Amino acid sequence: MECITEEITQMENDEGVCQLTTTTVVDNEKIYVVGHKNPDTDSVCSAIVYANLKSILTGEEYAPRRAGQINEETQFVLNRFGVEVPPLLSDLRVQVKDVAIPRPPVIDETVSIRTAWRKMKAIHIKTLAVARENKLQGLITISDIANSYMELFGNDVLSVARTQYRNILAVIEGEMVSGNKYSYLLKGKVVILSCDENFKNIINPDDLVIVGNKTEYIQHAIDLNAGCIIVCQSNKVLEQHETKEAEKVLGESENVITEEIIKNVEEKEIVLISTNHDPYNVARLLNQSIPVRHFMTNENIISFKLNEYIDDIKPLMAQQRYSDFPVVDEENNFLGFISRRALINSGKKRVILVDHNEKSQAVDGIEQAEIMEIIDHHRIGNLETFSPVFFRNQPVGCTATIVYQMYQESLTKLTKEMAGLLCSAIISDTLMFRSPTCTTLDEYAARQLSEIAGIDIKTYAKEMFNAGSNIMNKTPEEIILNDFKQFTVNDVKFGVGQLNSMKDEEVNNLTTVIAPALNKVRESQGLDYLFFMLTNILDESTYLIYNGCGASTIVKSAFDLKEEADEVYLKGVVSRKKQLVPTLVTSLQH
Repeated sequence: MECITEEITQMENDEGVCQLTTTTVVDNEKIYVVGHKNPDTDSVCSAIVYANLKSILTGEEYAPRRAGQINEETQFVLNRFGVEVPPLLSDLRVQVKDVAIPRPPVIDETVSIRTAWRKMKAIHIKTLAVARENKLQGLITISDIANSYMELFGNDVLSVARTQYRNILAVIEGEMVSGNKYSYLLKGKVVILSCDENFKNIINPDDLVIVGNKTEYIQHAIDLNAGCIIVCQSNKVLEQHETKEAEKVLGESENVITEEIIKNVEEKEIVLISTNHDPYNVARLLNQSIPVRHFMTNENIISFKLNEYIDDIKPLMAQQRYSDFPVVDEENNFLGFISRRALINSGKKRVILVDHNEKSQAVDGIEQAEIMEIIDHHRIGNLETFSPVFFRNQPVGCTATIVYQMYQESLTKLTKEMAGLLCSAIISDTLMFRSPTCTTLDEYAARQLSEIAGIDIKTYAKEMFNAGSNIMNKTPEEIILNDFKQFTVNDVKFGVGQLNSMKDEEVNNLTTVIAPALNKVRESQGLDYLFFMLTNILDESTYLIYNGCGASTIVKSAFDLKEEADEVYLKGVVSRKKQLVPTLVTSLQH
């Protein structure tokens, strides 16, 4: 995952459970460089090359992105120069991965609620994740632990909860005289023997028996087949006992646990524990040894993924009583917690826009992002920024020309690959210098770049345009949206698609294919009008077809035509940016 780095250490808790502790850091320093929706060769290549320049000059991470599916022409260019397709950036709204996600230690379901409480207290949190091999199993909260102390449980709760003996040893600070501390208490109830009683009526087989420091009480519990015996106020075992563990707790006072007792419990496989606490405190502490799985929440857990948007999860968080929510990956691995408080301080995504400055052409959620720079060659649109930004807008035929200038100004050397991308973008946007948008600066830049890239412009352009006009296996809708831009004038929304071709027959045949699909595309995009340019590069002309109530009237007025028609032939019109869109805008404004 690109947004998370982990510093991993191992720690051992007070019950001997080795667990993973991770500090999660969200990488929100990355700055995205992205072009417009329905990306063309200029928007993709300029994003890649400008991100490269910014990274070189600043030493920071600038990441190129695309705002949609790339077309065949752009794919041809990237393949030709061995450059990977930039990842998709479809929404700039703040996501979970953009928020600080602290990752406290996870605990195993078998650890005691006392251990869970101590950990929460030590690191000042209210929720711990319960996980096995980092797979989220449940959540335990301070509130859950508080409720466990207030509830009235039966005297068999330890066995019902399958409590491990090591938990019991930890909470009563006991020593294991006989038995396996990793085994579980699976049967029986808790019994306290504090005076002479009818033991037979009290103790059943497999019970956990708490006794004082009297040998005869211990022997009675053994005779009645207790499952576990806890000897209180005596950590004294027989001096001659062969185990090292026993030798650690020897003392000079009277031995309560005799050699015979040890032999008997071992023969019957009875767990024998010694503690300095009195029976009352042992009984009080025992419930703290219950494993967290008995109290944790393990059903209907509200968790979130890294790619979820904050706007989408806020309502869900507001409906819950929890303040911390687990973040998991697609395989349910626990990554950390996101809290309501963290949402207040969530940072905006930072972005540089290339080859556009219209809100309708920008990535969704642009209003929530922090725009750092805009590099463009189109008319100034309607984007708003939170603060002043670096805005470079020049009347040239291609954004790549501006990027080339910036390399020259910064004295930064272009590689063959970067030069090839910029040259391809200029050839594409200027229709190999035939477009009226092309300037002498565009042509000069392209020729300089072609030398660095090692390409012949005329031969390469033909290959590139042929790749771009390859529409085999494409639906009419896909052809329309392949190179498509949206505009807004006086609350009127219109879109313009374009297909450039070097083949007369292809242009002529496509008009009857495209026209029937225009209305469907217009409605799906929420537009008032839709215009589509079938441009013949060699002939320097365009067949213009359109859809929308009154569209023919707008076109008639824009190009001073004598009569309305379903399609028009525009000789000398090849540029969407400089020839078609400004003329349509003027007609709409009138």
